[in-house]
Amino acid sequence: NSRKNNFYLIAGTILLGLISRKIPYVPLFVGDVLYAVMMFFMVRFVFISKKMHWVAVMSLGICFFIELSQIYQTPWLNNIRQTLPGRLILGQGFLLSDLLAYFVGTLLVWLVAERFFNIKK
Repeated sequence: NSRKNNFYLIAGTILLGLISRKIPYVPLFVGDVLYAVMMFFMVRFVFISKKMHWVAVMSLGICFFIELSQIYQTPWLNNIRQTLPGRLILGQGFLLSDLLAYFVGTLLVWLVAERFFNIKK
């Protein structure tokens, strides 16, 4: 049941993230915050029995790894990044501000889960 809920949260977050990129007055960082939220739900989906702080650290680590990987430029990886799935998953260019957005998104979803929904594990 909890995995099912996480699946719906992942799908909803993806939808919100895609919509946020289509609305001109929504700041770009909102999509990056939602990317971190989505990653949190994905890690939680896979590791359903882990404590929330573990999920938060792992999901933030994945987001940081993906963002830092954008510093590495090679033709084969850039070709992947030029496809729609590659752009959505791997991004296109490193931005330090994205790391801050990922931190904010992860912190927000973690606090909401623990404080408002009392989910510790």
